[in-house]
Amino acid sequence: MSTLAPARRSVAALAEIVAAVVVAAVVAAAGLFAFAQISWPAFPSSNVLQAVTTAAQVVTLAVLAFVVWWIRRSRRLGRRAGWWPKPLAWASLSGFVTASLGLPLAATTLYLHGVSVDQEFRTQYLTRLTDSAALRDMTYADLPPYYPAGWFWLGGRVASVLGLDGWEAFKPYSIGSIAVAAVVALVLWMRLVRTDLGVLAAVATTAVTVTFASPEAYGAVVIVVAIPALVLAWGALRRPPGRGGWGAVVGTGLFLGAAATVYTLYLGWAAFTVVVMGLIAAILAYRSGTRRDALEPLLRVAVIAAVSGLVALTAWLPYLVAVVGGTPAESGTALHYLPEAAATLPLPMVDFSLTGALCLIGTLWLVTRAATSRRAQALGLGVVTVYAWYLLSMVATVLGTTLLAFRLEPVLLALLAAAGAFGVVEFGRWILLATSESPRVRASIVAIVAVCAVAFVQDVPKFLGTDIAIAYSDTDGNGERADRRPPSSVAYYDDVDAAIRESTGRPADDTVVLTGDTSLMSFHPYWGFLGRTSHYANPLAEYDARREAVHSWAESESADELLDALAGAPWRAPDVFVLRESADGYTLRLGEDVYPNDPNVRMYQVTFPAALFDDPRFDVQKVGPFVVAAVR
Repeated sequence: MSTLAPARRSVAALAEIVAAVVVAAVVAAAGLFAFAQISWPAFPSSNVLQAVTTAAQVVTLAVLAFVVWWIRRSRRLGRRAGWWPKPLAWASLSGFVTASLGLPLAATTLYLHGVSVDQEFRTQYLTRLTDSAALRDMTYADLPPYYPAGWFWLGGRVASVLGLDGWEAFKPYSIGSIAVAAVVALVLWMRLVRTDLGVLAAVATTAVTVTFASPEAYGAVVIVVAIPALVLAWGALRRPPGRGGWGAVVGTGLFLGAAATVYTLYLGWAAFTVVVMGLIAAILAYRSGTRRDALEPLLRVAVIAAVSGLVALTAWLPYLVAVVGGTPAESGTALHYLPEAAATLPLPMVDFSLTGALCLIGTLWLVTRAATSRRAQALGLGVVTVYAWYLLSMVATVLGTTLLAFRLEPVLLALLAAAGAFGVVEFGRWILLATSESPRVRASIVAIVAVCAVAFVQDVPKFLGTDIAIAYSDTDGNGERADRRPPSSVAYYDDVDAAIRESTGRPADDTVVLTGDTSLMSFHPYWGFLGRTSHYANPLAEYDARREAVHSWAESESADELLDALAGAPWRAPDVFVLRESADGYTLRLGEDVYPNDPNVRMYQVTFPAALFDDPRFDVQKVGPFVVAAVR
């Protein structure tokens, strides 16, 4: 029977995760549906949504506080807490995420940061994988995806089932996926540590992740689960030989594999941390045992790598096959970005703010408990590897690249927030012991923590204010702005789409478009000949060579020369040009990598003489500010 116990625990944990996911998905869907039934004023121009958001946050936090109180009370009385606190905690935490993000955005169809800058390509990717379940590049025809497709593929299936366009599904799917991930993390925390402590750690990491990482929703999904996953990994590796723990090994491998299908950078950091953990565990095992004992942690790391690799292949196999098969590829410029935040080490624990205070408490707890607490060891190693990644990224600048270390700042904040939650409980207990467990002191500590928690969460919409404002000012796929001001040229995209279909007679997913208005592909699943910048381009696409080809086409002296150049291109050539009319001809904007400068992209215009398209072999239509020139 004892040999079956670990397997039963693993099955029970998996069943609990599935149940929690269902609860979180239902709560998020119900909440977003309810928010959409009311005609709200725009968030930037009214305080109504802020007020409702604060009220909802306070209610959800109050329910979570009740769950913690009930569990602690039951333990003091020597009774079981019952089955209901767990689902109530799942529903409350997912409700907190849904309210914190869904209510400020209730009057717009767009997610944080609208469809601007990076959110443009993310929306484009979701639109692509909503159009088809096949693993395809977000921009380029006939290429496998380079950026991990996991989160976007699942979102595409959700959008397809709901009958939504990709851009329409982006907001509800982003919010729902963060809510689900937060609840999965809660289940892990409640199984890794004492139940009430698990709730507090999950609330702290979720609140910090929503505040600092939610604009990049698929990254937030990985972050919030990564923190308890590190505790799970350390428990799997720092274990006496022959004492089991293989379920934790497999669980760690599954997490890393899932991370590989969602966010490569976070996979790199998490894998780096697990390897460091394995080496430290091996050294400690050797010092306290034999050389053979030291091999077991390394064996466990190898098993973790094998499991994660198999899961990662579900997203990466097509790309790897193309690379091995000899498809031409460039080194890519995805790592060519060095903002000021990546040139210095983040030290949130010295910031004069509630976040800084929580991180300071977390730092103190990590230091004081490093020798005695495996939780502190796991989280502390995570913090150390984040700083190591920053330093490696700074050194990498000498080699002409970076490791995008600034993207790890939300990870650092989440690690310190989890440690801070444990620190608040432990330091509070020390204060109680020093005061002979005075009820007044206990009540004062609880009151201070509650006030600080409310003060922090009610400022989440304010912290995300710029991202929320852009969601209201960007034009959506219906050609409308949520702030009711005149829309941008995006309002003409449906007419551009109709013109292209009329000219080519082909569906969007069988048409390649060359345009500088690449957000067209965020709303309609056209293939692009050239993406907005090289930094999000598939290395197999040969971005720079394509850009040079566009330059040469613009210098053609006749339609014959242009059509011959298109026919001789080594890639699938554009079927349609969507350009802008100017006094000199038809223009489009291109981007050029100028790293190490910051900004790292230089945008410029390329002009095609209008005479090139004045030929019966082109069908030219003018749609608003656009010129649609289709090759017949």
